[in-house]
Amino acid sequence: MDLAVAADLRQDRIDIAAVLDQLVGNADASAATTIGYPGAVDASHDAVLRRLGSRLWNNIGDPADGGGVAHTRVLERAVVAWTADLFAMPSTDRWGYVTSGGTEGNLAALYAAKRRYPTARVFYSRAAHYSIPKLVDVLGAHGVPVRADERGEMDYNDLAAQLRRRKRYPAIVVGTAGTTLTEAVDDTARIRDLLAEHPAGGHLHVDAALSGIPLALDGRLRLDDAAGIGSIAISGHKFLGTPVPSGVVLVRDTVRTLGQPIAYTGTVDTTISGSRCGLAAALLWHAIAVQGREGHRWRAVHARELAAYAVTQITAIGWRAWRHEHAMTVVLDTPPAEVRTKWVLATEGAVSHLICMPGITRTQIDAFVTDLAAATPRPAAPRPRTPADDSGLITTTR
Repeated sequence: MDLAVAADLRQDRIDIAAVLDQLVGNADASAATTIGYPGAVDASHDAVLRRLGSRLWNNIGDPADGGGVAHTRVLERAVVAWTADLFAMPSTDRWGYVTSGGTEGNLAALYAAKRRYPTARVFYSRAAHYSIPKLVDVLGAHGVPVRADERGEMDYNDLAAQLRRRKRYPAIVVGTAGTTLTEAVDDTARIRDLLAEHPAGGHLHVDAALSGIPLALDGRLRLDDAAGIGSIAISGHKFLGTPVPSGVVLVRDTVRTLGQPIAYTGTVDTTISGSRCGLAAALLWHAIAVQGREGHRWRAVHARELAAYAVTQITAIGWRAWRHEHAMTVVLDTPPAEVRTKWVLATEGAVSHLICMPGITRTQIDAFVTDLAAATPRPAAPRPRTPADDSGLITTTR
């Protein structure tokens, strides 16, 4: 069945069950070999979907608002509080909400910072998420790309130079905790120190979509007063594995501008989207409640151990691979097309990656390595020299 044809809504009659079954079948068929993109697959959320999945849950307005009936704001507030506690964010200087994902979280944080510093320049690494320059454009701000090193971390000397050239303007600096290709983590302490010396002041935001929670569980990423971080955004469908795109944004309460009361809804308009998915908040709450802090710490440890195993197995067949010490991401030379396609690898030129998210197994890694070894051309055995080989021509065997 051609799915696009079967799903065309201009038809008089549509076999709804067949269309939905094919979507599920297509996803199931590739699930075992989808290791290139970050989405944990080790949790079941049936308990939430069975009870809440058949109605609208609209968390309109601010998470602290009352009113309405079918909303999950109490769960949203619990998610925000747990996340802020995990990052050691001061209880008297925090605010946040459940977003549709990391991009909305970044937008909400940058919007707050831009309103505080209207003339600010926004500095971001060239290895930052592709949405950052787009959001800079959406906000009508001036963006300043900063070099990154070959492993994906921001070049702090270049950041310092770019700040000096724009010392008249406040600076909004976007650090990344887990870049898209290599899962590199920018050093927020070094960025904080550079911002402290910047004459016009500024704001440090961290895009921590993938690695934020694992690093916070390690105590390596904190939003306490010493950190100098004004805001952070994480994704819920990556490490926490919610079955719908989601996230959390945290902003220091002293940074944000208070929203406007809306008579029509009886709420305060403090979020980017206004109406927000209450089901996403419930799924995030469930993901946290089932595992707890220690359960998620174990998941992070296991994912990193599997990534280390993957590097060992890939390099054992003569293929170059590496990872950052903290990372679930394994970076490798780009495999042949048939391997990339089967295993749904993210690729950028000569470099690809796979991600050992919670739920990925050694069996899958072993199968990937087997396919990679089978697709890799082996060097030909040396041929006996003949008089023709002395002619000065270079010959190769394929």
